[in-house]
Amino acid sequence: MSAKPTVVLVHGFWGGAAHWAKVIVELWRRGYDSLHAVENPLTSLADDAARTQQMIKQVDGPVLLVGHSYGGAVITEAGDLPNVVGLVYVAAFAPDKGESLASIGEAAPAPGGANIAPDSDGYLWIRQDKFQESFCQDLPDDEALVMAVAQKAPLGAAYVAPASDPAWRAKPVWYQVSTEDRMIAPDNQRRMAARMNPRKTIELASGHASLASQPLPIVDLIDDAVRELDLK
Repeated sequence: MSAKPTVVLVHGFWGGAAHWAKVIVELWRRGYDSLHAVENPLTSLADDAARTQQMIKQVDGPVLLVGHSYGGAVITEAGDLPNVVGLVYVAAFAPDKGESLASIGEAAPAPGGANIAPDSDGYLWIRQDKFQESFCQDLPDDEALVMAVAQKAPLGAAYVAPASDPAWRAKPVWYQVSTEDRMIAPDNQRRMAARMNPRKTIELASGHASLASQPLPIVDLIDDAVRELDLK
């Protein structure tokens, strides 16, 4: 029986660690008793990667990083620490060296981008009345409302920051594509996944917030990663 690594969950833009709530509960039910969900400031890619690495360094043992959306860029940046054994991307950005979220998004625009606007302080917000249709169209209205009102806006600097050497070039990777995603074009997700040569790619008929709308298949993918890693 393989040992289970510590799972460190990394959220993306317009959310916080609590976006992983359903995934956390299901992982716990399946015997993952070492779980952490990073609360990143969303102020810059460097800040968020540094905060995530602080969390990783507190773990004595192997770590499996799981990133959603912009969290994929964060684990790409932060995942080169020696105790990181794998990377799981959930409808996530996976930039190569020199790429930013902006440059990736411009190559294949997604419709939700039209509903993002900066405020006078440089934070990017999704219009509340457009949040559900953009970010989580397959969630119940009440859940979508809470996400919209409680959204954690990133600074625009995080959207345009270029990535450094990607951890996915040296670590095993798994990827989940959301086929109805309106924030990251599904074909863009497929392109990013393919160039990483993942151990496994799954596609879910879900919106961008697949971690909330389809947590069970997400945890299945994490289980697959742990089995393949075969940690002793």
